[in-house]
Amino acid sequence: MHLDVLDLRNFYYRTQLGRVAQRAIRDQVVSMWPPAPGMTVAGFGFAVPLLRPYLPEARRVIGLMPGPQGVMPWPAGMENVSVLCEETAWPLSTGFVDRLVLMHGLETSEQPSAVLEECQRVLGPGGKALFIVPNRSGLWARGDGTPFGFGRPYSLRQLEAQLKRHGFTPERHVAALYAPPSARRFWLRTAAFWEGAGRRFAPWMAGGVLMVEASKQVYAPTRGGLGAVVRKPLKVWEGVGQPAPEPVMGRSPAPRVPSPQGIR
Repeated sequence: MHLDVLDLRNFYYRTQLGRVAQRAIRDQVVSMWPPAPGMTVAGFGFAVPLLRPYLPEARRVIGLMPGPQGVMPWPAGMENVSVLCEETAWPLSTGFVDRLVLMHGLETSEQPSAVLEECQRVLGPGGKALFIVPNRSGLWARGDGTPFGFGRPYSLRQLEAQLKRHGFTPERHVAALYAPPSARRFWLRTAAFWEGAGRRFAPWMAGGVLMVEASKQVYAPTRGGLGAVVRKPLKVWEGVGQPAPEPVMGRSPAPRVPSPQGIR
């Protein structure tokens, strides 16, 4: 089941541990997808803490929040871009999105297949999606003190297999949240050190969340033209420009048509 939007807001914006988690995940997202002008960026679940770097340059930024979770206005002090939606029927046209981020939207859904079908629908040609889920082998999924302790944690193989079944091609994966999910001052102060060490020595095994980038599979169009091959085509122009055959003995030759030059 989805978490309440107020609990998510309080964790990411009003606790020091939540701000540390927000910064660690957002840094990985920006390193994979640097902000670029002219793109439409959308987030589903509670992905808005990761979308702020894209506000200045993106064509559009949209925060999709599922009905069972609830919605909050975002970003604070600016024009609202968040919207409440059905988790299996997003108010976006087909092929509308260039970059899509899911966080707290897949593992907490009771219909993950339908959510992935919507992801497939709204992505345009060349679009990419980033799926952020709790790591089954990480520390953050083993307790309910953070939002990553709720829902269905994934291993890398499980997540990639599910994406492939719904028409996605996994391209690369990283992890984040290498520091323990503790609010103690020591772990909070050294969180940046643990993030750097984790990326270098344990790229995805020890991280609290898995982040898999996937592209939409676009199949080549079928070959146009005739559906059946003509075995004996009609050769209308065959023989044009060739000399006339010699007359056969016993038969009168065919009358010759005078050329225009011979007509007076």
